Amino acid sequence: MSLGALLVDRGVLSHEQLALAQSEQASSGEGLPRVLARLGLVRQTDLLALLGEQFALPVVSLVGREADREALASLPAKLVFRHGCAPIERRRGVLTVATSDPFDLAAIEELRAVTGCPIRVALADEEELREFVREHYGVGGDTLDELSAGLAQDSESVSVAEDGIEAAQEASVIRLVNDLLIEAITERATDVHIEPYEKELAVRYRIDGVLLRAKVPPTISRFANAIVSRLKIMSNLNVAEKRLPQDGRITLRHKGQEFDLRVSVIPMLFGEGVVLRVLSKTAALMSLDDLGMPAGVLERWDALIGRPHGILLVTGPTGSGKSTTLYASLNRIVSDEIKAITVEDPVEYHVPGVNQIQVSHKVGLDFSAGLRAILRHDPDVVMIGEIRDKETAETAVQASLTGHLVFSTLHTNDAAGSTTRLLDMGVEPFLVASSVEGILAQRLVRRVCRTCAAEHIPDSGDLPPGLQLPPGGALVRGAGCRDCRETGYRGRVGIYELLRMNDNVRELVMHRANATQIAAASLRDGELTLLRHDGFAKALAKVTTIEEVVRATAT
Repeated sequence: MSLGALLVDRGVLSHEQLALAQSEQASSGEGLPRVLARLGLVRQTDLLALLGEQFALPVVSLVGREADREALASLPAKLVFRHGCAPIERRRGVLTVATSDPFDLAAIEELRAVTGCPIRVALADEEELREFVREHYGVGGDTLDELSAGLAQDSESVSVAEDGIEAAQEASVIRLVNDLLIEAITERATDVHIEPYEKELAVRYRIDGVLLRAKVPPTISRFANAIVSRLKIMSNLNVAEKRLPQDGRITLRHKGQEFDLRVSVIPMLFGEGVVLRVLSKTAALMSLDDLGMPAGVLERWDALIGRPHGILLVTGPTGSGKSTTLYASLNRIVSDEIKAITVEDPVEYHVPGVNQIQVSHKVGLDFSAGLRAILRHDPDVVMIGEIRDKETAETAVQASLTGHLVFSTLHTNDAAGSTTRLLDMGVEPFLVASSVEGILAQRLVRRVCRTCAAEHIPDSGDLPPGLQLPPGGALVRGAGCRDCRETGYRGRVGIYELLRMNDNVRELVMHRANATQIAAASLRDGELTLLRHDGFAKALAKVTTIEEVVRATAT
């Protein structure tokens, strides 16, 4: 009897629910237990308990389980990955194998034939199994096992691996690179770092703004050149050129979503280093209401983006969510009555109703050239990806003074520092004072993982200056679990600092006042909210932690 039939027979599922789950399974390619759990039709723990009772099989937890080295050595990685199982114990000649699918009898027979010993089956959660296999065999462990075996059998393969160009065309290398990229997407990574060292190849994923080591076998270092060559082929770069930096782009589809991977290759001491920025082309645009702005900031920012002209700046370091805020702002105001044109590098999201231009330095289309051209297209709203130089800044100022609303970004530590940055570029103080209407500084802080969040009351001495807990107040922190990769955090939220220009601030800008003086005056006038204050408010609301706020706002 199949799993679906068993569940219907036991009254756990209706025929209609089973049909829905099987349809979803056919489109997603996932196992039926995983589909049932994802659709909320059956809890995974209940499903495992039912199967264990039906077949008299033990149910095991793999979370935090110590690896039995003898058991791991009993099965080749390719079988473990192929059948989605894991050897967890070998005792008295009997190998215990954890699986989430006890109906796959052919797999059990194959394992028995390969090991030459009796197989004892145990049931485990499918996600726990996947994590256990990644932990102990590594991403692409089966492919590396196959490649390493090939090197051992054929001494000529060593020279091919060293050269990398021919090896990059092999099916095993193609599969290995795909495994690394899909793992990055699955783990919600925004960047993939491939770094060659003398005796190892490090692969790291940036997840929620923090770099974490990918779980890859140490043998991956033997195929560093082949991996880099494969990435070059995918991004249409010169595979033979190993002396100069190169930039390219890869389009990747996974589970119905399209991802744009920006590739940067740089020659280093022990090989070529690669960094890939992961952008989802089909990700839904976030609205301003979803960004986590405090109500007061959102209300004032809404008023600013509704103005007919002026410059609005969003500032912060790379990866702080500036582009997301700009897209959400554009999406808020664009209509049939308003024409909006953007100049971006790159175009990260496609915004309906907005004309978007991709910067191309090869043909001389940079931000300043693009901005000068689009002003002849009669726009109401203009967005420039970044103000990098005096020419772009002055063109943006002139656009704002001639009746356009201009959005752009700057790389400054805080809102008040943006005016001095424009002055440092060479823009005249009276132009800055008359054109800039508002400056939004932001950072991204990690959210506490909801699965393992626990309340705690910190000592008063551990709290940073300016923060006091209300009587009986508690904060939260994550203990670390499978969902958050033991970090205690999952996902991110923005913290914001908004400076609105008024007469006092404009006067200070005219006299080239520094950022400290401008911030002090804005605070006195009630025109400035500080990053750290918003961060503390989110920590008190149990969204993030004090440590995370301090880390993100340290200057």
